[in-house]
Amino acid sequence: MADMALDSYSKVQIGVDYYPEHWDESMWETDIKLMKETGVKVVRVAEFAWSRLEPSDGSFDFAWLDRALDLFHAYGIQIVIGTPTATPPRWLTSAHPDVLPVLAGGGVFHPGVRGHRCYNSASLQQYGSRIIEALARRYSGHPAVIGWQTDNEFSMLDCHCDSCNLAFRSWVQKKYGTLEQVNSEWGTVVWSGEYSAWEELTVPYGGSPFQNPSLLLDFQRFQWDAVIAYQKTQTEVLRAICPRHFITHNFHSYPQRLDMHGLAEALDVAAFDYYPNPSPQKQATAPYSGALSLDLTRGIKRRGFWIMEQLSGPPGCWFPMWRTPYPGLIRAYAWQAIARGADTVVHFRWRSAAAGAEQFWHGLIDHSNVPGRRFAEFARLCGEVNALAPLLEGTRVISRAAILYSHEQLAALRIQPQAEGLDYYENIKQYHRALTKLGIGCDVIDWRQPLEGYKLVIVPSLYLHDEEAAQLLESFATGGGTVILTSRSGVKNMNNICVMQPLPGLFSHAAGITVEEYDPVGGEVHSLRSAEDLRYKCSQWCDILRLQGAEPVAWYADDFFAGAPAVTMNRFGAGKVYYIGTQPEENYWLKLLGDAARDTGLTPVPELPDGVQAFTRTGEQGELLFLLNLSRTAQTVGLDKAYRSALSGSLRTGAARLEAYDIEILQAEDGSPQEG
Repeated sequence: MADMALDSYSKVQIGVDYYPEHWDESMWETDIKLMKETGVKVVRVAEFAWSRLEPSDGSFDFAWLDRALDLFHAYGIQIVIGTPTATPPRWLTSAHPDVLPVLAGGGVFHPGVRGHRCYNSASLQQYGSRIIEALARRYSGHPAVIGWQTDNEFSMLDCHCDSCNLAFRSWVQKKYGTLEQVNSEWGTVVWSGEYSAWEELTVPYGGSPFQNPSLLLDFQRFQWDAVIAYQKTQTEVLRAICPRHFITHNFHSYPQRLDMHGLAEALDVAAFDYYPNPSPQKQATAPYSGALSLDLTRGIKRRGFWIMEQLSGPPGCWFPMWRTPYPGLIRAYAWQAIARGADTVVHFRWRSAAAGAEQFWHGLIDHSNVPGRRFAEFARLCGEVNALAPLLEGTRVISRAAILYSHEQLAALRIQPQAEGLDYYENIKQYHRALTKLGIGCDVIDWRQPLEGYKLVIVPSLYLHDEEAAQLLESFATGGGTVILTSRSGVKNMNNICVMQPLPGLFSHAAGITVEEYDPVGGEVHSLRSAEDLRYKCSQWCDILRLQGAEPVAWYADDFFAGAPAVTMNRFGAGKVYYIGTQPEENYWLKLLGDAARDTGLTPVPELPDGVQAFTRTGEQGELLFLLNLSRTAQTVGLDKAYRSALSGSLRTGAARLEAYDIEILQAEDGSPQEG
């Protein structure tokens, strides 16, 4: 990829989403001039505009977009174009109904909304490639255009149309070769589910949860591959015609059922649509869930990312409106995204829609058409980011702790829920929240990724597993790393078939334990006893552990398994492997992860108040420490040394007071980076 393309997506800047086709053309220049004056650097356009770009079959109208892009260029604002395939026009769906997905119950995903497109539709691929090629040829040389967004917010459709049925059958044939192998690998002998002819093998019509779990998991894998293949039809066109432009996609609403890492292989940079909930009732969770979303997005490509849609006002439309952002919230959450590795933050949207389903998904300017408090806060943010951009350029997030994330585990554990309250992603939130409260930087990466550079790795519920996964963790521990395994690991092979060996399966050797018995306690609250004789609550699951070389760290304190080990630590090579047989409360995670971090040389930030987060970005000029108060009350954070404020230039020592939704960006006076 050309250096110019790299520069265009790695700049630290603020942008907005804008829909010129929604507004009278007489408004455009006034809007764009105000964007320029406010400090907006980049704008996304056209991701839903197919019917305006191609009003009828083969009849293109780019003149309006030409005029809009020329205006943006005249004011020095750069453009990302969204391919408009998330909203096929009515002329296309009427002439080619195979474009529309068929739901599990047989109903059709009708037009007039968005996302009404089957990824396996030959018509969608044909007409989608045609409009993308026409757009690419039109704007490959336009001086304002720097990149492309594929489609919009890909998601799993669970389409059961004829095209998907045939494609799924072909996918299974390619994977397994023979029906005999399918019957063997899926265990179809159960309930007389064996296939005797390929025509009998179909998508799981009706979507019944009682169907074969191996079939259901492979149906999801088929869909992951279908979305990846569909996006490839777009990226290949864009690469061929626009080699100097970058390509991204906007992921959304984690946990996503998609294979985000597979989708991102064809992208230059990952993007995320970030809508933190401003409700006071979400205060205890939203800042931490948001931090996880940002770390997960950074982990998709293991480098800086974009926010393609950032909260600008109260969302609402097909659900009651949320609370309006509290003063400071818009600015603080944008800086949180930058602190966690976002280079560009694009706010949704410039102005609130006057028509359509998203009329009350508020933008920066309300229906009054008069910029108000939120807009003034956004303008302040633009000024700060533009002023600090030279300092931020080239900085990145460097973490020594990681959580291994797997869309396959997410899928398998949803197909067969293990216990009341045991939720793969919700449990990850708890581990990640503890690390965030400790001020320990954390990457969230695909479970198959190399682990060089990390000291501490948390491995949530590797329910599906194989030799490769076991070897990866064993090698990491042998080399001196600390691994934290959790319950429901090593249960099945990769075809979703239970492994007939003591749990945690292939991880038993490194963990130094086996599971004698387990109790799916669900929502019942049980008790843990630590080595210091402190008591902690636990729930969801209780593995009763047999020691086979490991040392007990905590024990159950009640029920028939009182006194049995619940948490263990095994010395393995130069490293350590912990096994957590239950789901402890947050206070226990804070203690365990704090102790493990210090043991590996990572330094927690002492006594971060609730709602306050500390993140770092590191570059040639040293480390930038971001302190963010994502709460409605003033907070004070102790400082371990003298810092210079990048925002004000003032010297900060002893402690930093942060008002509600205030932030501070600090450089150590000696400029030396700190590890943690």
